[in-house]
Amino acid sequence: MAKDMKLEVHSLPAGADLSAAQFLFVKLNSSGQVVLAGAGENAIGVLQNKPSAVGDAAEVALLSGGRYKVRAGGALATIGTKISSNASGQAAAAATGQHVLGVQLTTATAANQLVEVLAVSNMLLP
Repeated sequence: MAKDMKLEVHSLPAGADLSAAQFLFVKLNSSGQVVLAGAGENAIGVLQNKPSAVGDAAEVALLSGGRYKVRAGGALATIGTKISSNASGQAAAAATGQHVLGVQLTTATAANQLVEVLAVSNMLLP
């Protein structure tokens, strides 16, 4: 079971209905609102709640260190894998040219299972 440790959570305005996006990677749009991160994009954190309208409070666990849980985009079998965001904001193995958002600490056998990830300094995978 994934667990949270030392999360730094901030409340920011939602940029869309994110009621189905709890535990997915998010970023800020050009208006400073929280929206889903796309494939390989630089995320600011993981959404902790379910804001249902633009402007609602989005509680975001920042990727500033510690452990966090995020929904897997598919099977993630290898602990230690560098994690990125897929096109739906879910955890996926990082590929060349994608931002690394953490290192996998637990496994998932299917999509939408929660995996525990250790935040690392954001870097672009060469």
